[in-house]
Amino acid sequence: MGPLRLRIDGTTFKDSQNREITLRGINVAGEAKYPTSPDVPSNVSDGFFDADNVSFVGRPFSLDDAHTHFTRLRKWGYNTIRYMFTWEAIEHEGPGKYDDEWISFTIEVLRIAKQYQFYIFMDPHQDVWSRLSGGSGAPAWTLYAAGLDPKGFKKTQAALVQNTWDEPAQFPKMIWATNYTRMVCQTIFTLFWAGRDFAPKAIIDGMNIQDYLQNHYIAACKHLAQKIHDAGDIENEVLIGWESLNEPQRGLIGYEDISVIPADQQLQLGTSPTAFQAILTGSGRVCEEEIWGFGGFGPYKSGRELVDPEGETAWLPVTYDDTKYGWTRDPNWKLGECLWAQHGVWDPISDELLQKDYFSKKPRTGEPLDYDKFTNTYFLEHYRAYTAAIRSVWPGSIMLCQPPVMEIPPDLKGSNDDDPNMVHAVHYYDGLTLMSKHWNRLYNVDVIGVLRGKYLTPAFGVKIGETAIRNCLRDQLKFLRDESLRYMGNHPLIFTETGIPYDMDDKHAYKTGDYSSQISAMDAIHYALEGSTSNGFTLWVYTARNDHEWGDQWNGEDLSIFSADDLELPSGQSATLDHESRSRSDHHSPSYSSSNGRAINQQISSRNLKDAITTPSITSEVSQLNEDKLGYRAAEAYIRPSPIVTNGLISSHVFDLRNCSFTMSLVGNEARTGQDTPTEIFLPDFHFPDTHTEVTISSGEWSVDYVGIESARFQRLRWWHSEGEQDIKIEGLKRKGGAVAAPLTEDLSYLEQCQKGGCVVM
Repeated sequence: MGPLRLRIDGTTFKDSQNREITLRGINVAGEAKYPTSPDVPSNVSDGFFDADNVSFVGRPFSLDDAHTHFTRLRKWGYNTIRYMFTWEAIEHEGPGKYDDEWISFTIEVLRIAKQYQFYIFMDPHQDVWSRLSGGSGAPAWTLYAAGLDPKGFKKTQAALVQNTWDEPAQFPKMIWATNYTRMVCQTIFTLFWAGRDFAPKAIIDGMNIQDYLQNHYIAACKHLAQKIHDAGDIENEVLIGWESLNEPQRGLIGYEDISVIPADQQLQLGTSPTAFQAILTGSGRVCEEEIWGFGGFGPYKSGRELVDPEGETAWLPVTYDDTKYGWTRDPNWKLGECLWAQHGVWDPISDELLQKDYFSKKPRTGEPLDYDKFTNTYFLEHYRAYTAAIRSVWPGSIMLCQPPVMEIPPDLKGSNDDDPNMVHAVHYYDGLTLMSKHWNRLYNVDVIGVLRGKYLTPAFGVKIGETAIRNCLRDQLKFLRDESLRYMGNHPLIFTETGIPYDMDDKHAYKTGDYSSQISAMDAIHYALEGSTSNGFTLWVYTARNDHEWGDQWNGEDLSIFSADDLELPSGQSATLDHESRSRSDHHSPSYSSSNGRAINQQISSRNLKDAITTPSITSEVSQLNEDKLGYRAAEAYIRPSPIVTNGLISSHVFDLRNCSFTMSLVGNEARTGQDTPTEIFLPDFHFPDTHTEVTISSGEWSVDYVGIESARFQRLRWWHSEGEQDIKIEGLKRKGGAVAAPLTEDLSYLEQCQKGGCVVM
């Protein structure tokens, strides 16, 4: 095991020299959600249901290609990777059958990543439970273990799956997320978290389905952790920790009345059944359901639709060969019947709802349940078991605790769960932009404020104007940071997912090369992250196979910062003195600057001045680019300056893209004689080329050099400053940007409606 590269010190990350580390990262990679063999992205149906005989070897990319991708990401200033893997990748063949070939491959990918000095934490990723229920994550056999039949999901609408959609290209955008409130996810998440309480008849191999699923999931993750530990050169050297289950959902736990849509259900799109309607159609019954759309007002009801499964059900038939995977199902758990009917929730003869509040309280004790109670009991019990398993292999692992998205986090402060080696992992997306795939420059909504009861009515949460929108996003992230300190305790916080859709406005940018909306949206998200006082982020997502036709190759999403069909941002790097160190400035002595702005101190003499101000090479690079590729995919906004390590504590930092100006304030550590402990800042040379950069500092001296290996080298500014309050301002090359444009007609129309009090928030 290698030396500790990163440690937690209260609410910050520190390096061995006691400097604060800022994590600037990316999720790698989108392809991890589906297998290589067969290669079945979500728009492909062939081989979809043969989900036992699959392989994820080669995900997220081949070993040969790994250098290309890690080089690109390191060059773009990322120092952290949230490494995505799925339970399915480990245990797809059947319970307890692990794919050690994939694990060996994963270890080799991590070894390559180590060469590029990334900090990596492992992300056991899931979306709406499984590929077979429209997402990613769990192996197919888990659905069969729960008594569910994936081939019955389509007609019953128990889950909407792009792979089985009649025309995959017409799969409605973002509708996959509604699977959380459809029958499959509502059922299996309830069983996963609380099967003992709500489905005591669901016994398999002598244990309740809750224990069966959780034990296998945790054992699979532990098996992977053990193999990584045994490799001997991964932990600490590149791997810093493990995150808990991605985006945990409560299922039906806490539903007060399953015959109505809960008031706090923010997402409705397409057919929108109540939980009881979903149960009925899942059992082959015909139901008339509401239809919802998503527009300028957020979700809106557009009509009703008759959902007729034509007698098909989402439950396994009596004739199913239940010996296939080697388990033994208790005879009191009958196949061919709805599990909830077997527990007296409804009568399958009369189709009458018997216990509408069945999930609102613990059946044995009558204790009331809501989302807060779910988080502090069922979720937390699982997190403790998962943490214990990982720590039994690697006691020093940092654990990233990810509670339910957008919900109040668990109340851990001062409790036995207030683990000093824990990080709070939070997800945040601008919901209006994500769902509508449109950047509205005129208005947005303070969603967190609305959810936390800040306003008497959602209409008061509307923010008007781009400046107000940007500040609103920042304030929401800052609120989540403060809320974390209040509930979770004094721990670092990382936004492990946030990002923007690139296929905005019916892929307008792909036809025109005009990425102004994406630049504005991405810049706003980063402005919010910078102002959040968090300890960093991992942007969603890097997808090596992204293209303009199918996006991220998964459910119509298109959030990858990289696409094979887009240009990469050119370098602004020029020839330099020695390509290692260019200039240094001391605020106590006069400095000289060239006419175009690069500050040059007295160490630069007349003999080397000409080399120091060589014109940037952007023009020559652009002329050689593929003319069929029209835009930089908003890279101007996400390749931006950021602190790497800070000799002290950061007070604030922000990049003004419009004016190409980076400012940072900090409280410097006490100076230590003989210690080479400068503050270091990633300085992308596109924005800050040699001849167009000015640096102003409150004390000390600075220099700029290039660091990294081979083609992954990036520009870095080092600043040796005094202790106490310090400031730096770095001004670069202002370019004609696309961050400002007039609002569209529909934006203005929506504002008029909001002024009449008609806003709806998702």
